[in-house]
Amino acid sequence: MIQSIKTLDDVRTFFQQLLEESLNFHPDEDFEGYINVETKENTFTKEEAELRNRLMDEAFVVCEQNKICIYELGNDMTLKYTGLDKFFKSY
Repeated sequence: MIQSIKTLDDVRTFFQQLLEESLNFHPDEDFEGYINVETKENTFTKEEAELRNRLMDEAFVVCEQNKICIYELGNDMTLKYTGLDKFFKSY
C-alpha cells in the first residue's frame, strides 16, 4: 500500500490499490466501517483503516489543489477496472 499521496498519480495508485483489494469504496466513507460480506468482520484492522483514511484525506487535498473531482476520478477508475465503462458513460 502506498504510504503518502503527493500527486494525482499517487491518488490513482491509491485508488487502484483499493480496487485490487476488491473494495467497492466511496471517498466519504470511513474505512473502519467496511465489513467483509462473507465473514461479517471488519475488512481492515484499526491500523489498516487509519492508513487508508489518512491517504484518502491526502487524496482529497491533492485533487482539490489540481481542481479534479475526487468522486469523478474514483468513479471513472472503478468503471474501467470493472469493465462497466463499456456500458455506462462517465462524465
